[in-house]
Amino acid sequence: MARAARHLSMPAAARARQNPLAASEENLRDARIHFADHCAICHGNDGSGDTMIGHGLYPKPPDLRLPETQKLSDGELFWVIENGVRFTGMPAFSSPGLANDSWKLVLFLRHLKQLTPQERMEMERYNPKGPDEQQEEQQEDDFLNGATPAPKPESHHHH
Repeated sequence: MARAARHLSMPAAARARQNPLAASEENLRDARIHFADHCAICHGNDGSGDTMIGHGLYPKPPDLRLPETQKLSDGELFWVIENGVRFTGMPAFSSPGLANDSWKLVLFLRHLKQLTPQERMEMERYNPKGPDEQQEEQQEDDFLNGATPAPKPESHHHH
């Protein structure tokens, strides 16, 4: 039903648009980092939609690697990124002057089925992190760089 609503809401001219950008290594890397930071929280780094937030959405985010998404034209994918999908968890991400970011994401969506383990590891570094994860990473970095860990504050119990 969500796919039908998306299709009906999309202007015909949007479906016909062609991606003006080439699938260069630089464009794909930019898109990987952007996707990891902005999209993977719902869609997963691999595009599967198998995330804690993705599981809580209705309708669930689609597996972006499957034919239902991959058969969409570049213009349709661009339109969804820019305008979102009403009545779903997919918000609009259009920003004046940043259309190339969305076109790069279209390139990345086409690349998802060929995502390498190295690319996925790179993406993990750019996934948003909570305060606990940030502190743990900082402690690991400090340890690996020879820094002396800060003493834990003593707790004062008052009975």
